[in-house]
Amino acid sequence: MRIVLADDAWMIREGLARLLTEHGHAVKGVSGHPDDVQRLVRDWAPDAVILDIKMPPTFTDEGLRLAGSLRRFRSDLPLLLLSQYVEPTYATAVLALADSRHCGYLLKEHVLDAAQLGATLARLAAGEVVIDETVVRLLMDSAGLPDPLASLTRREREVLGLMAQGLTDRGIAERLYVSLNTVGTHVQRILRKLDVPDGASDNRRVLAVLTYLDKPAASRADRSFQGPDVLNRMP
Repeated sequence: MRIVLADDAWMIREGLARLLTEHGHAVKGVSGHPDDVQRLVRDWAPDAVILDIKMPPTFTDEGLRLAGSLRRFRSDLPLLLLSQYVEPTYATAVLALADSRHCGYLLKEHVLDAAQLGATLARLAAGEVVIDETVVRLLMDSAGLPDPLASLTRREREVLGLMAQGLTDRGIAERLYVSLNTVGTHVQRILRKLDVPDGASDNRRVLAVLTYLDKPAASRADRSFQGPDVLNRMP
């Protein structure tokens, strides 16, 4: 897989480049500044782009804004966004990118795990979404189990966590060693109990679940989707 990589931290940049190269990927472009990335993508036509979320000049959301520009340039380009912070808002912003296909959000502490990084890139290339398990766990824990989350069974909470990470029904079935029909039944019960709209695609379903989990209990009466303008409301 041909990769373009952008991160302002030299050690992260070089460490990722070496890890990717050692595992058979071709790192075609490396940069510490977002201004270089669009040129690298045009020059090398990579199979995936890995971006730090916080980059110069303001170190706020340059990576997210750059991802939006790259997605408009090439709608099927797999994009992996990285952060050292556990920030649920980043997850919903990543999912808002062009209906969220081929997009992922991982914590930097996990990307140096070669197996996890390779599996994530493969899932992104296949059109899936990937949300870091730590972020999903934080969202579920911070929800405080108000009704209707409290009405979910242990297995339904497990399935909900995997849904929010971006796994398809088939992926969930493989992870839990159950049938596809069983997963489908759990998913429908979860969506019904959470009063989440049953979207037309797995990715919009993930966005719906994350949106629900990220809302304060007081505002959960409005369970509408967060649209692409979430990129303009980043902290």
